[in-house]
Amino acid sequence: MIPVTLQPEPEDFDANVRQRGHAWLRARGIALDAETPEAFKLPHYWSRSNKQLWKAYSGVCAYLAIFFEWSTGAASTDHFIAKSQNAGAAYEWSNYRLSCLGPNRNKNRFDDVLDPIGLAPDTFVINFASGKIAPNPKLGSAQRNAALKTICRLKLDSPDNRNMRARHYGEYLKGNWSLSFLQRYSPFVYAEMIRQGLV
Repeated sequence: MIPVTLQPEPEDFDANVRQRGHAWLRARGIALDAETPEAFKLPHYWSRSNKQLWKAYSGVCAYLAIFFEWSTGAASTDHFIAKSQNAGAAYEWSNYRLSCLGPNRNKNRFDDVLDPIGLAPDTFVINFASGKIAPNPKLGSAQRNAALKTICRLKLDSPDNRNMRARHYGEYLKGNWSLSFLQRYSPFVYAEMIRQGLV
């Protein structure tokens, strides 16, 4: 995971998502800041902006920091503040994180994950021999614990994700991927290579 910059909401977002969502909540007497135990019943108006979210964040998953094609069907809108915790936030662009399906499912309604938006640079580091991700040793204990919880919750250090990062690095070493391609396709690996002075 690397820092993500919040992108401007689309011009039609307010009419297509926010206003429709808020009207639905008002009609049922649900306050915007209320918990929603049956969050699964909320209308999925945010799905109208799914492709706009993918485009706004250049197809890069906020959690794995890898590019994925829209046509794979792997894109999902993660509500960083869970829909069950805050009804109104379900319809706020600033609460959306572009995510691959896996991390989104792993995060679910839990709130023990660091937000990629506002994340401090170099919070996570990669061991390129294995692809292992870990908190930066320079972090204070509270930051380190938060980073560890994020890794565990999202399963960022699963064998598949380790292999993926090591493979991306290997493709560059073998000359199959240019540095500019790596920056586009695997920006976390790229950022770590720059930080570690490997290019």
